[in-house]
Amino acid sequence: MRFATPLVRGRLIQRYRRFLADVILDDGRAVTAHCANPGAMLGLKEPGLTVWLEPVADPRRALAFSWRLAELSDGALAGIDTSVPNRVVAEALAEGRIPALAGYERVRPEVRYAAKSRVDFLLTGTGRPDTYLEVKNVHLRRTGRLAEFPDSVTARGARHLADLAAMVAAGHRAVLLYVVQRSDCDRFAVAADLDPAYAAACAAARAAGVEVLAHATRMDRQGIILGGPLPVAP
Repeated sequence: MRFATPLVRGRLIQRYRRFLADVILDDGRAVTAHCANPGAMLGLKEPGLTVWLEPVADPRRALAFSWRLAELSDGALAGIDTSVPNRVVAEALAEGRIPALAGYERVRPEVRYAAKSRVDFLLTGTGRPDTYLEVKNVHLRRTGRLAEFPDSVTARGARHLADLAAMVAAGHRAVLLYVVQRSDCDRFAVAADLDPAYAAACAAARAAGVEVLAHATRMDRQGIILGGPLPVAP
């Protein structure tokens, strides 16, 4: 996934109302950018943080910039936009770059299933069980090179895990793919201390047969693509 326009650098003033961020650009302009991230963004919303914004030339948009990347003090990058993982996974699936999910004849996005849910992707192929694929964005790092999810309580995420387990019980395949939008992480774990209910739901889903995968991303100021698999803590 390539960014449509070159990113511009700035300094974060504040992130507020979940979806807004005030930024001072390098040229001195003060702008408000769309922050496509409803999470807590722990460690990624401190004033003074270097940020990269994408100008958006769309007259229908109220804001002329979207926040895409955060640059940490050591030069590491973190992806901010939570819609990116689905886009990079869609590209990777089309190109057969996820070995555990390769070889399906059809990939459909946003398919209704269960009582109140949509699965991110439904993979189907002759002679294979239907595969329900849920994608989660990861950008939390607190210790070493460990990426964690979630960064706040997510009842919706726990519900998705139960839905996936129900698909396994019905004879299908279900996969949860954590996409790590950090350049400084090389393994993944569930943040049980931040959301014990989600951690319990994840453990129950894995025991029921839901497969859990994690993949890195390769990112720079030109774009973001899905990287290789990462180890997942038990």
